[in-house]
Amino acid sequence: MDEITLGVPEPILERLPADDDTAATDMQEAVAGWETQLNRAIEAADDDREAASRVLEAIDRFEERYETYDELVPELRAWGQSPIYAIAWRTLYADVIAQLHEHDDLGEHLDRERNARLVADGIRMSDL
Repeated sequence: MDEITLGVPEPILERLPADDDTAATDMQEAVAGWETQLNRAIEAADDDREAASRVLEAIDRFEERYETYDELVPELRAWGQSPIYAIAWRTLYADVIAQLHEHDDLGEHLDRERNARLVADGIRMSDL
């Protein structure tokens, strides 16, 4: 499987407050770290299915974090706080997940692995 390359989309960085460079740097460092960890996991995998399984585990964590930030947005608004950072991180997680699904043949392997997990868990497509 090919090496993964990830990035922080410019529109996300442009929406951050102009007087705060820390958030943009944090996002770029986080994405670079995720890229490194995912490439190590893929390299350590014995085959494409195991590599897809490891990437899918990361995607599951990203989805959990996305949901956490998504739940935080209305709470921040209710307290009169700006949700801009929560929105930016939520959007970043969604974009990274999309980047992984769009990456060469990885998306196809991810779909197969997710379907295999559904069947292994005893869930049939008719149950959805």
